[in-house]
Amino acid sequence: MNQNWKSLALVGLISSAATIGGYKLIGGLDDTKDVIFKEADSPLARFTSAPPAGAAVDFTYAAEVSTPAVVHIKASAMRQAQQRGMDLFDFFGEDFGFRRGGPQKQESSGSGVIVSADGFIVTNNHVVEGAEELEVVMSNKRTYKAKVIGTDPSTDIAVIQIPAKDLPSLAFGNSDAIKVGEWVVAVGNPFNLESTVTAGIVSAKGRGIGILNQRQSANRQGGDTPLESFIQTDAVVNPGNSGGALVNLKGELVGINTAIASPTGSYAGYAFAVPASLVKKVSSDIIKFGGVQRGYIGIIPDELDSKKADQYDVRVATGIYVKGFGDGSSAAKDAGLKVGDVITKVDGIEVDSDPKFRELVARKRPGEAVNLTVNRNGSVKDYSVILRNREGGKEIIKTDEADAALGSLGAQFGDLNSREVQRLQRANISGGVKVTAMQGGKLARVGVEEGFVITKVNDKPVKSVKELKAALAGKNGGRVQMEGLYLDYPEDVYSFGFNL
Repeated sequence: MNQNWKSLALVGLISSAATIGGYKLIGGLDDTKDVIFKEADSPLARFTSAPPAGAAVDFTYAAEVSTPAVVHIKASAMRQAQQRGMDLFDFFGEDFGFRRGGPQKQESSGSGVIVSADGFIVTNNHVVEGAEELEVVMSNKRTYKAKVIGTDPSTDIAVIQIPAKDLPSLAFGNSDAIKVGEWVVAVGNPFNLESTVTAGIVSAKGRGIGILNQRQSANRQGGDTPLESFIQTDAVVNPGNSGGALVNLKGELVGINTAIASPTGSYAGYAFAVPASLVKKVSSDIIKFGGVQRGYIGIIPDELDSKKADQYDVRVATGIYVKGFGDGSSAAKDAGLKVGDVITKVDGIEVDSDPKFRELVARKRPGEAVNLTVNRNGSVKDYSVILRNREGGKEIIKTDEADAALGSLGAQFGDLNSREVQRLQRANISGGVKVTAMQGGKLARVGVEEGFVITKVNDKPVKSVKELKAALAGKNGGRVQMEGLYLDYPEDVYSFGFNL
């Protein structure tokens, strides 16, 4: 199936945005760390999830409710000029060469959904990624400058905020309750056509298409494993729809439109949205804790089918087969799961795919319990597993501002070894911090490549990752000037600046 997808079409992120994420890019807004999401009203008889057989489908209510809460996001940044034009594939393997010309202002756009009356907006990470300036255009044409509250590349979700109150917002619906074949409405700003509404049906759920893994691999990004459990629809979406709303006929948010599968780069019948239940958890984590609180169950999963069921000699043909455990796994150590167990439900919800399993676990935070229904040699039993954080503990890990600033650069860093320090000293430079991996971030936008050595921040020498972090502390929302070089060409010193 995965191979068929690859041969069928290019799976692409649908925004024309190709920019880098950060934290609190624009200052002066309320620094609240909590948000009150609008809750869905009790079901109305008039707006059921699907009309009676033979009845006409009415999309007007869903359009009226959702359109005012969907915004147009315009992102701009200074980027290095390229020698060649950007084609369809450049979006996935961006290469803004450091020595290819001067920086130019580039603009891109996408969509976003207002999820609280005090200005919090959910969108895609790739819409705001790398932006030095964000402008939000409301459906009533009012415009605001926005700041990035936080991003989660693993789910391609980001939260931004505008300085406004009493805004129209969308209520989160239950994305678990939507059914294949159910009507949905997509709202966004394709090709800069503001407040565009299209409709379609849910084609599939729990779909993994590999686009986030492809993007992270292309950018050599580490961190959490990409998490895909998309809702697939045939609602028409195009570049610019990214970050827009997928709503049911009751006008409830059931997904954030994120990707398409297309041989041309435009709509070809396949669109994908991050389910609202996951969006709600990720966005609330970002607002409350400064970063996503990922809970880890500590197993090595394998999605079952009839062939694998025969191979593993288990008595069920669908579910998640437990191949093994990670170090200090609470699933094995505390809950008592064993290799060969088959997980059939998570918190009472059936799981027949690995993406769905990961999504359900990802909705929980470290320290919370997840209930697993397990088939062991034909016997069914429930197990309660306490999730752990990435460090093996059960506590919430908050992101401090210095870590956020360092993360916004979009790279991994390392201290120089003694030999590298000696090479710099021969060029009368005392030391620096080496870029060990690029993630398609702020530094990539100004042309930095792997192996670059940062020697100064705001004209102050830095000789270690610790000193780099200290130099960036308190600079969120401010201008940062950096200086550096490549070890092979220490006589060529580069200087560049950007807003954190």
